Amino acid sequence: MTEEINEMIIAEFISGKVLALNNNSSNIFYEKARYGEPYHKKFQYSLVESLYLLERGKMQVLKGKKNLDFDALLKIAVKGEANFFVRYAAFKDMRNRGYIVKTALKFGADFRIYDRGVKPGDDHAKWIMYPVAESGIMTWYEFSAKNRVAHSTRKRLLIAIVDEEGDVTYYEIKWTRP
Repeated sequence: MTEEINEMIIAEFISGKVLALNNNSSNIFYEKARYGEPYHKKFQYSLVESLYLLERGKMQVLKGKKNLDFDALLKIAVKGEANFFVRYAAFKDMRNRGYIVKTALKFGADFRIYDRGVKPGDDHAKWIMYPVAESGIMTWYEFSAKNRVAHSTRKRLLIAIVDEEGDVTYYEIKWTRP
């Protein structure tokens, strides 16, 4: 989705947030592919979005006068969240497949996934996604809670299993009435 946009977002990493001016570049990325969220006359990007755009050469992230490269931003993100690599791998895979992926904190999930061709605001997300490390453990209680969140928000539950190499396998779970 980012390959067709020939712009570059210049952003700043300030107090744990990635912010860019509300200018032509940030507007194009928002309008075409829903990267970032309007925030106090600027655009705010999640760390997974920022890292993805940085990796694709579509964003430059400055911290003070220092230009952060992929490894530097990844190090900051992992320091703040132990499960970041797993979340990033799932985000990256879904974006590469053409889906719009947004955070889903208000739903109690990691991400909202919009069907291809659907933009947030035009329709609701189809799935909520929880990335999980292949080597991780999830109790039945945690699994049930995730399923209840999906059901109560009228979305499908997508569990993204991420292996050590960053490859992702998806499982869609739904309620069934016998």
